[in-house]
This record gives sequence, structure tokens and C-alpha cells, in this order.
Amino acid sequence: MPGYFAADSMVVRAMRQRAVGLTWGQRALVIGGLHPRLFVGTAQHTAHRATPYTRLALTARLMETVFLGAKEEADRALAFTARRHVPVEGTMEVDGGPAHPVGAHYSAADPGLMWWTAAFALDAVEFMYDALVRPLRPDEREELFEGFVTWAGLFGMPASAAPASYPDFRRRFDAWLASDEPHLVEEARLVGRHIAGTAGYYLPGGSATSATLRTVVQGSLPPLVRERYRIPWSDADEARWRAVRTASRLAHGRLSLLGATPVLRGRSEPFYKVVQKGEQALVRRGGVSIPGVSDVTPA
Repeated sequence: MPGYFAADSMVVRAMRQRAVGLTWGQRALVIGGLHPRLFVGTAQHTAHRATPYTRLALTARLMETVFLGAKEEADRALAFTARRHVPVEGTMEVDGGPAHPVGAHYSAADPGLMWWTAAFALDAVEFMYDALVRPLRPDEREELFEGFVTWAGLFGMPASAAPASYPDFRRRFDAWLASDEPHLVEEARLVGRHIAGTAGYYLPGGSATSATLRTVVQGSLPPLVRERYRIPWSDADEARWRAVRTASRLAHGRLSLLGATPVLRGRSEPFYKVVQKGEQALVRRGGVSIPGVSDVTPA
């Protein structure tokens, strides 16, 4: 049964790459943490406030289902998300800087915030595809952008909330990131550093898997984002990131020629579930996924 997106569309081809599916969410969450109303609005209405891998896995599964699933499956994911978004409305309880002061209103139905949600995901998917698979062509970037506008529209965002084109999106996004508006509330700093690998439990696969993923996530972040989160980055770290990126691109090129597409492509949902179960098992054993979060969140 066909889905909302054609199998040969750029957005489906990108989301089916496991190198993208397993990494885009971390970059999107860390950079998105610099948008105070988006971060606080989510944090104040999630059941997984202190277990961010569980929250990230759920978000990634829903997103993957809408992009890659049949329409019936996608419609269930859309309906589930719509129900979860109904109560997401309130005001900032912490200071998010001049653009997001205490008392500033947020809502999951705000078209501007809906686009920012899509924008952080689009930026992350585009970057990870470029870095780990191959550089996209200009026409592919435009097609990827259009796919995300369509995706956001399925969740209720009016098309007028999106930029007019990919170049317009990229100019706006990069200008925002370089402006004075991005601001980290303390909880976002804790969560972002955790997801970026500065703390937290080892992911399935052991320390080698965690170290590689940490290199990929931290390496993908713009230097100014690492600075905001106080994530150290040395010449040796940069060399490791360049080596991982080069190896990934070479592997994708060679394995594609050999026809080993099941290794490279497909849904990442099983991996999301493994990570989610690992985090929940840690909590059941008495561990805390993010030490300190309960100390900075309002009662």
C-alpha cells in the first residue's frame, strides 16, 4: 500500500539511509535545544522529561512512520501525535532570553513553532546525508525541503509558515543560528550535553558504539553550538570525525555497488526500540538518565 511520499522521493531515500536514521535525531535535538519556547514547551508536557532517549526514539519512530509507512500506518501516527499535542500550550516558566522571556506563550498549534520543529529535523537529515552518505545536489536539496514542508503540513502546519524555497530556508536557519536569539535554558543544556555524549549510559553495542556515535553527533554540531553547550572539541576529535565521515561515505559507495542495500537502508525503528529499552532498564535499576534535571525543572 502506498504512503504519502513516493518511494523514489528524496525525503524517502534520505530517511531510509540508516546512517541518517540513527543520527539525525540527536543533532536536531541538540540544536533545537537552543530554541527556548520549543524546548520548554516540549519539556513541560512530556512524560519522558528525564529519559530523553525514550522521547527521542518515540519522536523518530513517529516521523519515520509518516515518511516511510503506508497511508493507513502513517494516519495512525498522525492521529496519535495530534492527540498528544492538544494539551501542549502554556507559558515559559524560565527565562529564555529577550525573545523568549518568562511568561511568553507557546502552543503546539503555533504555525511558527511547527515550522521550527520541521526545520531542525530538515537541517539534521540534510547534514547527516551529506556527511555520512554523499553530498546532495542542489535539486535534491530543494526536493528534500519540499518533502519536509509536505510532512509538516500533514501535522497541520499551513504552507505559508514555511520559507518559499530551500535557499530561503537555509538563509533563515543559518541567520537565526548566528544571531543573538538562540538561548540555552539550564535544562536544555543538561539534556543536550547528555544526548551529545558528554554523559549518560553506554548505548547498545558497548563503548565502541557509544564512542563512534559521540564523535558523529558532536562532530556534526556547528562550532558555535558546541561552545554554547560547553562541549570540548580538540584537533584529535576533529581528526576522528573526519575519519568516520570519510569511512562512512566510502562504505556507502562500495556496498551500494555490491548490492548490500539491506545493510545500509531500511527502517531504523528496531534500533530506536533497543535504545529506548536500554534507557528504561537503567531507570528500573535505580539509575537516573540525566542527573540534575529534577533539580532545575519547576515543581
